[in-house]
Amino acid sequence: MDIKQRNYVNEIVELVREIENSQVLLEVLENYHENDIAEALELLTSEERDFLYDALGAERVSEIFAYLEDAAPFFEELELEEAAEIIENMDSDDAVDILEDIDEEISEKLVSLLDDESSHDIRLIQSYDEDEIGSKMTTNYISIQKGLSVKEAMKEMIAQAEDNDNIYTIYVCNEDGSLYGALDLKDLIVARAHVDLEDLISHAYPHVHATEKVSDCLEKIKGYAEDSLPVLDESDQILGVITAQGLIEVVDDELGDDYAKLAGLSSQEDLDETVFESIKKRFPWLIILLALGIGVSSVVGMFETVVAEIAVIVCFQSLILGMAGNAGTQSLAVTIRVLMDEGLGAMEKVRLMLKEARIGLCNGLLLGLVSFLFIGLYVWQIKQYEPVFSFAVSGCVGVSLLVAMLISSFVGTAVPMLLQKLKIDPAVASGPLITTINDLVAVVSYYGLAWLLLLRVMGL
Repeated sequence: MDIKQRNYVNEIVELVREIENSQVLLEVLENYHENDIAEALELLTSEERDFLYDALGAERVSEIFAYLEDAAPFFEELELEEAAEIIENMDSDDAVDILEDIDEEISEKLVSLLDDESSHDIRLIQSYDEDEIGSKMTTNYISIQKGLSVKEAMKEMIAQAEDNDNIYTIYVCNEDGSLYGALDLKDLIVARAHVDLEDLISHAYPHVHATEKVSDCLEKIKGYAEDSLPVLDESDQILGVITAQGLIEVVDDELGDDYAKLAGLSSQEDLDETVFESIKKRFPWLIILLALGIGVSSVVGMFETVVAEIAVIVCFQSLILGMAGNAGTQSLAVTIRVLMDEGLGAMEKVRLMLKEARIGLCNGLLLGLVSFLFIGLYVWQIKQYEPVFSFAVSGCVGVSLLVAMLISSFVGTAVPMLLQKLKIDPAVASGPLITTINDLVAVVSYYGLAWLLLLRVMGL
């Protein structure tokens, strides 16, 4: 069978249902990835899952459960002792993630059944707030004491590798457990026995402290591009490491947080929230947007004369508002991404605002010319107005589009920068808020220009 056409998940389900010998099933499933087996669990019955767990053993099942999006339903099928054995074999960070999804009372019972080392590691990670980097670390790493020979270091690494699979970077500690440096596994492997281990150690190895905020140290972690970084306590002793996989999850969480804010929602929004909790989080934003919406409607009311005398002008209001909102939201997204760089200087921010304004100006000019031509032809040929009147209206639309997109691009950049200056997360300059502000700008620009150019200057 062509490897591109194979459905591994369905294959696993069929194998579990066809093979009755647990030893044979264990050997066959050695060829499949844990993530595919995790997906297959949802397609199996409870009895089939029990058979699969028995065949694979707690250690392999723990690797599979680490890939589950929501492991709680599967844990509920297990006896406490079985569940505890699986948790005990998991990396501490994966175990913490799963325990967070389980009922608190059951979670406490499970932790109490673990061995001392596992329970200590889990409680250590749980002791940190969710926004602290310590809550994202794992205690799965290898460390050695300084002063060892190459041979002694290799022997110690091999001994620890049995229980720890993050082996590519080996951390070197002082006698008191504080970080001394780090060395690469490859360098250790190729080193000759007579080489001084000290020459292989990097003494300026990057690190983070457990109490640092995730958002504050995210860029630093990404910038070093290491497979793992040590997480230290106040005494610079190693508590754990943040791995590349952990970093991906942290970035994903941060992006989810920002996307939620861009939608005007709480980052904690999820399916488990009650209706009242969701309303409580969304309502303040909606009140703000309602007030701004009333402002937009009031401005339209100020131009009743324009609407009464040139009714066709209303047909293109949504076009101006939509394009202004799009331009502002694009600038907002770019700005928030750029502002993640904590080292961004004042001049760079000014250059960004000017650049976004120029982009809005150029796009507005091009779209304004296109609108002038096609809207003019539409009003003239389809609506059957006079040519002069038709292209006067389309000219007003074109100029309004230019002005609205220029201002909206500037607003979409300036607002998040202003919020950052006020020590407010710029992501709260949400899409709906920026769009509503730009609606106000667009309405004033459009009807103001229509009143000035069409009624006052041209006397239409």
